Amino acid sequence: MPITDYASLLRSARNQEQPQRLLFTFTQAQAQPGGQGRSLTPVMCADKLPEELGSFETLKEESKQMQTHWDVVFVAGLAGREGQPPAAQECEAPLRAMVTAIEQGRIDSLLAFDRSGDLLRFS
Repeated sequence: MPITDYASLLRSARNQEQPQRLLFTFTQAQAQPGGQGRSLTPVMCADKLPEELGSFETLKEESKQMQTHWDVVFVAGLAGREGQPPAAQECEAPLRAMVTAIEQGRIDSLLAFDRSGDLLRFS
């Protein structure tokens, strides 16, 4: 199933062979020194079961509780085992790895959405 928007991401996660937990890293766009472009800096992370998620607007509203502005959210899936989704405590290391990958610009394996919920493509 191709992922074309946030709703199709949730459908895909819910239809995987093993239960999933979705990992979110929210980033802020910041100007590069010298004004040459912008970089995305991780500012907060979260993990959720697909069943805990509704629309993108709901995710955006929930993120407001953290009182941290973000511009782009990156998403990855973490598969469970033996019919059980990963426990929340199993997400810490993958989230740290995700933050490191974003900081290093290795984002080709991650999905990204802007604040409007539009799927972004980076080249």
